[in-house]
Amino acid sequence: MDRAQKEKLVDELGQIFESSGVVVVSHYEGLTVAEMQDLRAKMREAGGSVRVAKNRLAKIALEGKPCDSIADLLTGMTVLAYSEDPVAAAKVIEAYSKENDKLVILGGAMGENALDVAGVKAVAAMPSRDELIASIVGCIGAPAANIAGAIGAPASNIASILSTIEEKAA
Repeated sequence: MDRAQKEKLVDELGQIFESSGVVVVSHYEGLTVAEMQDLRAKMREAGGSVRVAKNRLAKIALEGKPCDSIADLLTGMTVLAYSEDPVAAAKVIEAYSKENDKLVILGGAMGENALDVAGVKAVAAMPSRDELIASIVGCIGAPAANIAGAIGAPASNIASILSTIEEKAA
């Protein structure tokens, strides 16, 4: 890798560190290529990405970024999982580390907040952005559905009473 490629990689990593809602650092020593591809596919489905980069270049990219506290975690064979959704990457990495003990979570960052292993697990337990939006929409829509049901109920009651009277008269 020549100097220009390294500079380009540092710029790409810098963009990742600035724009991601969460960055999770893990060791992946012992993962097969198929297992890594499976992890990448699961992360892509959740709206995140997985990146393996040289630790030295990642540390350079972290300088001056909000999540520079994770620089100490970058030792050994590390993989970076990140997503714009502050919960998605943590959820996928947490779930994958439960089913594959070769992936070991080291910690991460959520904006300026450094996360240890327990912090990453706590973030993974939170509802995702889509789940929160769905629950808010459900809360907003429920009163309207109740009002529509209450308004429609008297009309259906009158109709059933009329049909009962009609049946008795016939």
